[in-house]
Amino acid sequence: MPDAKPTPPTTLVIFGATGDLTRRLLVPAIINLTRGAMVGDDLDILGIGIEPGGDEMLRKRLDDFLAGLGDGEPLVNDPAWARLRQRISYISGDFTGDDIYLKISKRLTSAPGGNAAFYLAVPPRFFGGIVEKIAAHGLAAESQDSFRRIAIEKPFGTDLASARALNAQILSKVDESQIYRLDHFLGKETVQNLLTARFANMMIESLWNSRYIDHVQITASETVDVGSRGAFYDATGALRDMVPNHLFQLLAMIAMEPPNSFDAEAIRNEKSKVLKALRVFTPEEAATHGVRGVYSGGTLNGAEIPAYRQTPQVAPDSRTETFVALKLYADTWRWAGVPFYLRTGKAMTARDTEIVVEFQPVPFAQFRETEVTRRLPPNRLVIQVQPDEGMSLEISIKSPGLSVDTVPVSLDFRYADQFDIGKMTGYESLIYDLLIGDQTLFQRADGIEAGWAAVQPFLDLWAKGGEPEAYAPGSMGPACADGLIERDGRQWHALNLVHAKHK
Repeated sequence: MPDAKPTPPTTLVIFGATGDLTRRLLVPAIINLTRGAMVGDDLDILGIGIEPGGDEMLRKRLDDFLAGLGDGEPLVNDPAWARLRQRISYISGDFTGDDIYLKISKRLTSAPGGNAAFYLAVPPRFFGGIVEKIAAHGLAAESQDSFRRIAIEKPFGTDLASARALNAQILSKVDESQIYRLDHFLGKETVQNLLTARFANMMIESLWNSRYIDHVQITASETVDVGSRGAFYDATGALRDMVPNHLFQLLAMIAMEPPNSFDAEAIRNEKSKVLKALRVFTPEEAATHGVRGVYSGGTLNGAEIPAYRQTPQVAPDSRTETFVALKLYADTWRWAGVPFYLRTGKAMTARDTEIVVEFQPVPFAQFRETEVTRRLPPNRLVIQVQPDEGMSLEISIKSPGLSVDTVPVSLDFRYADQFDIGKMTGYESLIYDLLIGDQTLFQRADGIEAGWAAVQPFLDLWAKGGEPEAYAPGSMGPACADGLIERDGRQWHALNLVHAKHK
């Protein structure tokens, strides 16, 4: 962000400062912003946690973690960390009580500028209570000269009812303009470039409709198993963990109408319209438009892993899915009849998140008198979200020789080949936008609820019974996922394992 303006003086209050999210993603992202002069020496970090200790305890904990990060030179030796380190402080206490908020208030009273952003890097069950405490102690009150903002990590609710209840609880205490609901997928460079790629290129936008597009696939596959997160995952599952947030945000950016400006509310209005247009299936329709799976025991990345149900803290009779695939429709004029196929899972072939826009097949009539004896492959636009951000366009050309025959080729663009994007965590843009007050990449209450409404029929159906289908670790999921798309005469796009690197 070389042309971006520096952030204003702010105190970033991180609840859960001793946790994994803070040290693994937030602090490295702030170091990157500091190095790039996007945040200055007027950003102070106030960590809040239950663990006893003071400022130096937190700084030392972060030192130890950063010593293991970095290419060649450890991140702990980065001059940007040295500058940031001295502006990190810590308050130990129980954030379900009142004393901690009195201490926070005292710190903020003496902070220059009066601006504060509260980052809730804590388990979801604490979201509503912390916001209520912040408001009760006057910490959310803004003035003409200072702002107060609250950043909340996903998951935002566990179903439609809980999402509505959480929104009602929070919005009864603070204004929507103060709430920044994060989805770290939206911090990816490729995701942010979707709007530019669509609306700044007439050749793309003019084809972006049901006349030319056959269907859209969105895949988010992970190579890791559940590991030590058994208790969390068994209460969540693949659908809740990934679909109403990550995958629906990608779907919304693909399917939204052109906004009348790039103002945050204009963009969020169009994204919410798409999510509200997602067809809400009947129970009978849900049974034919969604499938789920669970990985069995076997070899994954050269190591033996237990079956999901043998994972510690997972119920032996668990019906929680580790894979889900859905076929959805956005009932708008632009997308009428175009299916969106979504799939996500753990313990799969590769770590890869991609969007595939497959165009309508070319009529075969022109090639009737030629040597072309097979169906021409359709054009595809493949948007690689992670791990190797980029885009490719798959087209057909004539192969060398005297006869007319076609071969598919791919026109590739990779961000790392063209730009020095460094080792970004994906949180840099989100933290920066939080500090400058740009809500474009953050979810709004109505969009959150519309997403849950679309998946609620699947949650209700699967809660009544049935078993997820088993699939082998290191595969692309259960056979029923192939059946979901193949009965429509289509196939899942094969992952490019050159770009979908194992991690």
